[in-house]
Amino acid sequence: MDYHAVIFDLDGTLVNSLDDIARAANSVLSSHGFPTHDVQSYRYFVGSGVRVLLDRVLPAAQCRNEPLVRTLITEFIGRYRQAGNIESYLYDGVTELLDELVRLNVKLAVLSNKPQAATSECVAHFLPRYPFAAVLGQTETRPPKPDQTGVREVIDRLGVEPRRCLYLGDTAVDIQTARGANMTPIGATWGFRDRAELERAGAEIIIDHPLQLLHVATSAESDSGKT
Repeated sequence: MDYHAVIFDLDGTLVNSLDDIARAANSVLSSHGFPTHDVQSYRYFVGSGVRVLLDRVLPAAQCRNEPLVRTLITEFIGRYRQAGNIESYLYDGVTELLDELVRLNVKLAVLSNKPQAATSECVAHFLPRYPFAAVLGQTETRPPKPDQTGVREVIDRLGVEPRRCLYLGDTAVDIQTARGANMTPIGATWGFRDRAELERAGAEIIIDHPLQLLHVATSAESDSGKT
């Protein structure tokens, strides 16, 4: 199979943003008198959008308080955008991977469950020189993955058949998104979740370093990293 495009998840796939997300969320929780969480716990809180993040970090009884949750969402987004790229960093091999994909004329896109503004700012900060055909995050009219609204929009902007597109992500949500769109789902083990989650979700290929994606993208019958 010849692949013409790659869609990337952002957090846990291209950028390790866990510390900054945890700091922003804990700051909001603390300001309202709620318990905070250690950074590593956020590996399992993130990945499904801000609303789900707040549902996971708040005391259970508070998740039903809609006015409060809406306030906390607004505060989290504001605090994260103010200081969202302080401790975050690109994973090793990401720039080398993107450089080679550009050289090979493979189209690129980002689809994240971050809010749109934070998604755009993160990509502009860390990856300003890459020609992404789309950089999409969550909006009021674009629900978080695995909803297919965002991935369909990315496909339209890329102008490729879904079966010619690889989708790389680090969580079950990403694998479900790719499978729903009839793309090849590839799991990234260097991100926030483990290999077992990616396997259970149905990743066709699992890789342990970004540059391994090149073997998949450039080989018609690559077996590299298959489970």
